[in-house]
Amino acid sequence: MKHVFLITVGWSLLSVAGAFFPASALAQDEGWTTLLDGSTLDGWSVIGGANWSFDEGDGSVMADMGVEGHLVTESSYADFELIVEFWAESRTNSGVYIRCSDPTDITAQNCYEVNISDERPDPIYRTGAIVGVSSPLEMVDAGERWNEFVIRADGPRLTVTLNGVETVDAEDPTHSAGVIGLQFSTGLVKFRSVRIRPL
Repeated sequence: MKHVFLITVGWSLLSVAGAFFPASALAQDEGWTTLLDGSTLDGWSVIGGANWSFDEGDGSVMADMGVEGHLVTESSYADFELIVEFWAESRTNSGVYIRCSDPTDITAQNCYEVNISDERPDPIYRTGAIVGVSSPLEMVDAGERWNEFVIRADGPRLTVTLNGVETVDAEDPTHSAGVIGLQFSTGLVKFRSVRIRPL
């Protein structure tokens, strides 16, 4: 009887934890590696002229001025699942770039760009889209709040989920591996808790 009670209590505690912590947070010990924790840029290179700095209040790395720039991983990745928490103004133009072939030149032509741009003049590749590959299946605004991208690259199949809503499910064989880039273009953008696990 005691074992049944303990199991019941254990499941109850897991249920409570699930209510307060997203599944991504609970999965920290399941092969995830933290790439960016908001306290150091170890493992990253700074490309361009954005004014990247740390916001100790919310544990993020942020930029809001300067010439377009990127934070770029020093390591290259092929098949993976990536979680990125970000905060953006409604006017922000930013993005998460994956499988970039040239770590010194991050563009939508030599990478896949998962866009952050609620007010993009041409909304076909607005927030949640992969530029040049797929428009968002659902329109989700990201402005003025914290958001979570779950980006999955498994061979040619690419999926993007934004705040639990699937925005991309597409196939494209153009880029097979490369670095990851976090972009500043215009408006305030913050990134924190960037995590990856191989597939």
